[in-house]
Amino acid sequence: MKTVSLSAPAQNLLVHALPQAVLQRWLPLLEPVELVLGQVLYESGGKLSHVYFPTSSIVSLLYVTELGASAEIAVVGYEGIVGIALFMGGQTTPSRAVVQSAGSGFRLKARAMLDEFEGDVHVQRLFLRYTQALITQMSQTAVCNRHHTLDQQLCRWLLLSLDRLRGSELEMTQELIANMLGVRREGVTQAALNLQKAGLIKYSRGHISVLDRPGLERRSCECYGVVKKEYDRLLQEHFGETSEHSHQRRSASGLY
Repeated sequence: MKTVSLSAPAQNLLVHALPQAVLQRWLPLLEPVELVLGQVLYESGGKLSHVYFPTSSIVSLLYVTELGASAEIAVVGYEGIVGIALFMGGQTTPSRAVVQSAGSGFRLKARAMLDEFEGDVHVQRLFLRYTQALITQMSQTAVCNRHHTLDQQLCRWLLLSLDRLRGSELEMTQELIANMLGVRREGVTQAALNLQKAGLIKYSRGHISVLDRPGLERRSCECYGVVKKEYDRLLQEHFGETSEHSHQRRSASGLY
């Protein structure tokens, strides 16, 4: 197993926020991984052997019915961790974790994660705050899918995905988006066309470019704002900047 360089953990905000002493302990234990589109990191009911820290990838947490239908309940990128059930005491989870956008990350063995969580109050506080923020995202996703239009759901989904990548572009087919939202592909096609006609996005052959992020935020329902505000409130002191400041910094650098 390779030893991770000092610069690599900084690409994941949770790991970057760890106390220096903890980070030094973790560095020899972190294993770099390439996460491939569609790769299943864990299945529903499976025992978690590792936790994952995406850096340039996005992982979807999906609930899958007995008949095989699925819907996304949360999305995790460079701000978070995949596998919270491990340190919450459950060991297994009813959701499936699937790579939504290919890229890099690294993983930590379950025992090492538990040792740090149980032995360091700073680690425990950081990861519990992240878990609360993730639960907010899950709850708001359920509300959004029940009460808001598909256009609004797509706006929320695009914004949440962009917040978890470094950039303003996504590689995503309409079929995959439909599976994530739990809707028909035809509905996603029309919703994407509506956003493109409004000048908010450009969509071509599975490639989505956001042209007008402020406009996308205005068109979204309140669900995106609720999730963003809670992440900022719970994690600002650890991450050192709110996602709003991050957007401003990216905009100034020409990423938006």
